[in-house]
Amino acid sequence: MAAEIINVSTEEQLQQALDIRKDVFVLEQKVPIDLEIDDYDRLESDAHHILIKSEGQYAATGRITYYNKDSAKMQRIAVRKPFRSKGIGRVLMMALEAQARELKLQYSVLDAQVQAEAFYRKLGYETISDEPFDDAGIPHVRMKKEL
Repeated sequence: MAAEIINVSTEEQLQQALDIRKDVFVLEQKVPIDLEIDDYDRLESDAHHILIKSEGQYAATGRITYYNKDSAKMQRIAVRKPFRSKGIGRVLMMALEAQARELKLQYSVLDAQVQAEAFYRKLGYETISDEPFDDAGIPHVRMKKEL
């Protein structure tokens, strides 16, 4: 499985990332669009978006915002259904973590859907929230990893 990692730098690339998120979160998981798209979804924002292309198609996306002075917040991690269980999510997380290290950040924090907690644990994340919390009607846990 060859995957191309793209650091989003054009409006077309950003739109591809948003389209993946709409497919996964809005259509599949029924998250309201006004909760999914926010002020970080602009090229001029203080966020770093990554796209993964596989088999000639845009397969996955994620973004980094700043959680605090030394921590990245990994957000909007989305893999289109046909590309799940093929290693694309792992490639995406490795790319996001590499970007965070380039930004001189020491930790990665994310709010994982409970059903994905085991996936992130395999990548070295530890659950730091005491119990699940609701985000857009979906149970989540906060997780952290030293980069």
